Amino acid sequence: MRKKVTVVGSGNVGASCAVRLAGKALADIVVVDILEGIPQGKALDILQAGPVEGVDVQLTGANDYAPTADSDIVVVTAGFPRKPGMSRDDLLWANYDIVKASVEQAVKHSPNCILIVVTNPLDAMCHVAHRISGFPKHRVVGMAGILDTARFRTFVAQALNVSASDVVAFVLGGHGDTMVPLVRYSSVAGIPLADLMDAGTLQQIVTRTRGGGAEIVKYLKSGSAYYAPSAAAVEMVEAILLDRKRVLPCSAYLEGEYGIHNLFVGVPVKLGAQGIEKIFEAKLTEDELAALHKSAAAVKELVDVMAPKLA
Repeated sequence: MRKKVTVVGSGNVGASCAVRLAGKALADIVVVDILEGIPQGKALDILQAGPVEGVDVQLTGANDYAPTADSDIVVVTAGFPRKPGMSRDDLLWANYDIVKASVEQAVKHSPNCILIVVTNPLDAMCHVAHRISGFPKHRVVGMAGILDTARFRTFVAQALNVSASDVVAFVLGGHGDTMVPLVRYSSVAGIPLADLMDAGTLQQIVTRTRGGGAEIVKYLKSGSAYYAPSAAAVEMVEAILLDRKRVLPCSAYLEGEYGIHNLFVGVPVKLGAQGIEKIFEAKLTEDELAALHKSAAAVKELVDVMAPKLA
């Protein structure tokens, strides 16, 4: 029996997730959205690409959650995208109700699923999903670090004119302007970045990485990124469904790791069939740890604002 993945939201991110999942033949897919006809039409369109691409997975579009029953993974992408001049945090209340309602319905029909949250502000929405679902922390994980790291790797590869596949890096912290690209742990085929470029260039790349989403929003004007975010989410789905034990930077619920308590923050984790199977604590310098704590504090501000509703 094939696995089953539900994608909540049929917008650009959700539809892109469904396309990538179908192309990899990882599972049967249900796309659910409140907009009548949109998830049905997109699911049928993706399904009809199957004969061309040689895949046989089933796709279903729906406006209710009944067809999502017994999903192994639910990917939550529903929500409003950013517009120019908006921060991810500006979306807090706009997307709070959407994520809350989506998670309530998803877990009602799939009580044993793993939740992957993509909706912004990412780390805060993970907190909502965790609290509303009542799931153990290993079954709620946020997509952020993979995307932020991919942007960092892309910019490094461009600067050095090398293959991005040879750039090893990871980004810690909240999915926002305070994220922490760890230059000291980053390399090209094992060669430290500090040996390959000057400090000024590295800082420019770090700054551009932190503003990577805003850069795309500025170009698009009426939306935000979706190709790279969907690729990152699907990498997580694949790691879980195939029990690959991938070590990836994801938003995870910390209970003392890195000195951070009761918050979702981006850290390196092992993703496998159980969801988050291990949180890795890299040894950080005082400056790196301070930067991570600053990023966590930005997440905590949003969580504290939501606290009365989540009590």
